[in-house]
Amino acid sequence: MDSPASHRPVAEPLLKLDGVETYYGPLRALSGVSLTVVQGTVTVILGSNGAGKSTLLGTIMGVLDGQPQRGSVTFRGQRIDGMATEKIVRAGISYVPEGRRVFPELTVSENLKVGAYTVRDRQSTLRTLERVHDYFPVLTERQDQHAGTLSGGEQQMLAIGRALMNEPELLLLDEPSLGLAPLLVHQVFDIISQIRDEGVTVLLVEQNARMALKVADDGVVLENGELMVSGTAAELVDNDEVEELYMGAASTASTEEAASATSDTGDGDDVDLES
Repeated sequence: MDSPASHRPVAEPLLKLDGVETYYGPLRALSGVSLTVVQGTVTVILGSNGAGKSTLLGTIMGVLDGQPQRGSVTFRGQRIDGMATEKIVRAGISYVPEGRRVFPELTVSENLKVGAYTVRDRQSTLRTLERVHDYFPVLTERQDQHAGTLSGGEQQMLAIGRALMNEPELLLLDEPSLGLAPLLVHQVFDIISQIRDEGVTVLLVEQNARMALKVADDGVVLENGELMVSGTAAELVDNDEVEELYMGAASTASTEEAASATSDTGDGDDVDLES
């Protein structure tokens, strides 16, 4: 992979969070989170389970009723906090939640068509579909197959492809490598890098810190709903605390060892290696 630093553009912030606070009932899940995502970059959100990473993406997408309670979320200079999720999607943000969530009873082709429901230009949709098939050739081979019969890795590719059919400016990805064997993990991150290089900004939640920081331009660390560390990907790689907590050699080795017997080509879900 190319060094992310070589791709860093000089650009205005595409997404900006300022003092965001999100609650689940009386419990505060995000506390004063401020974050800027620059256009044309990959930004990774690191943190332990329960740190608030998925909550942050859900807050941006407006899928949590009445949230955020405080602070603001701005996209392309426009406030989107309090906006309906469908309007946020139409504004140019796509979201791939954790767990893939494809429509199992629909074919691959039908799932991709669903992703393009906000796009009115048929020719543009056809060009985007061709690009998605270039990213994920297996989707071309499986286009008439029901999504529920795909392997876990294929479903993840379909979920990302479906999100791209909206022609987003910003793509939110929640744990895209979760449950994938190592070969597929590398493939997914290669695609994320390519998506960024072709002009789509990416905000990525990922527990595989080592792989994520290889493709990321910037990163932040969330703990207990608070932003603890932020900086360039290179700065996070050189941060001793981040290294110890999220890129420990022992945990990485055990993950790879557990995955060594996993097949990347068989049907059915891939083994969950990250939970």
